Amino acid sequence: MPNRIHAIALTVLLVCALVNVQPASARAKPDKQTRLTEKVKAGILKLGTGKDAMVAVKLRDNKVLVGYITEAKDDSFVVSDPKTGTDSPLAYADVTQVKGHNLGTGAKVGIGIAIGVGIALTVFAIYLNCCTG
Repeated sequence: MPNRIHAIALTVLLVCALVNVQPASARAKPDKQTRLTEKVKAGILKLGTGKDAMVAVKLRDNKVLVGYITEAKDDSFVVSDPKTGTDSPLAYADVTQVKGHNLGTGAKVGIGIAIGVGIALTVFAIYLNCCTG
């Protein structure tokens, strides 16, 4: 009799455990919209703010806004049109695509060094041409 009770108890425990287990595909994972919103937000925050942070933003209604980012918050950002001066507050969720450019500090330093080396090589080539020829 005790073996039968143990077997029934074990069966009940296994059934309860199997009922509570979710398949891997049913586990909570961010849906496509949430991933897109996070990607847009990361792109905007990476570009930063100011007149150097130029963007072209495509919205859900296929409208395109071009300008620079003046403000970036947790749930929205503001794009200012440089021609009209109009500010357009946008929620990250309303955006489908962001194209922008803003050179980082490392890129600016690299460009400066390349220009300096180019000038030095030009001066050296002129010196060799004039003084040794």
